[in-house]
Parts: sequence; structure tokens; C-alpha cells
Amino acid sequence: MKKLKITIEGVSYDVEIQMPQNEGAPAPVRRVAPVAQAAAVAPVAAAAAPATSGTSKSAGANDLPCPLSGVVVSVAATVGQAVNEGDTVMTLEAMKMYTAVTAHKSGTVKAVLVVAGESVDEGQGLITIE
Repeated sequence: MKKLKITIEGVSYDVEIQMPQNEGAPAPVRRVAPVAQAAAVAPVAAAAAPATSGTSKSAGANDLPCPLSGVVVSVAATVGQAVNEGDTVMTLEAMKMYTAVTAHKSGTVKAVLVVAGESVDEGQGLITIE
């Protein structure tokens, strides 16, 4: 029996492979429960806490609204960064599909309201651009 750890789409699994005694037949693979993922999902650069914690999540006048419900995969914009309308500022994942979220206007990023790994709702403010 050979024990291995594999990762499929970000989920780690411990598997055991039984080596066949006769080389002609493939060995069955037994699937084992997923291993818990590390708690540190957000990149180090995303140090700012969400500004909307405990308050309404709807987008404000200068906030980039979330186009769909999903999970934040990565945040490319940082506070103080100048962005142009159409620049990719973050990536969302919904139903195993990745969606690039682009700036709704040109300006300076005043606040990043979400972090990588956070679940977001459609219409929720993601980034404040002034």
C-alpha cells in the first residue's frame, strides 16, 4: 500500500494506492476524506480589513458593485493605486468559473472592501474608487 497526498482544484486529499502483485491489472484507488485547507487564504498584500464589516454590504456611490455572487479569488488593486476604467482589479469565482472584475471608472483606490477567500453577493461594494 502506498500513501500519497494529491491536490485537485485547491482541495487536498490523502489517498492510498494498492500496488498490484501482478503487473497486468490496475490497482483500485480508494478515496479518503479531504484534508482541511490552511486558514491563510488571503495573500499577504491584502492586509486591510474589509471596511464594511458589520454594516450594509450594498455598494455606495463610489464603490465598484459586485457583478455576481461568488468568492473573491484575488485582489489586484491596492489602496492608493491609480486605476483606469476597464483595468482588472480583482478576480471572482462562481460555479468553478473565474470572472475578471474591472474598474467602473478611472481614479484612485480609496478602500478595498473585501479580501481573497471572502464570499460576496451581487451588488455588494468591492472597491471604493474616487
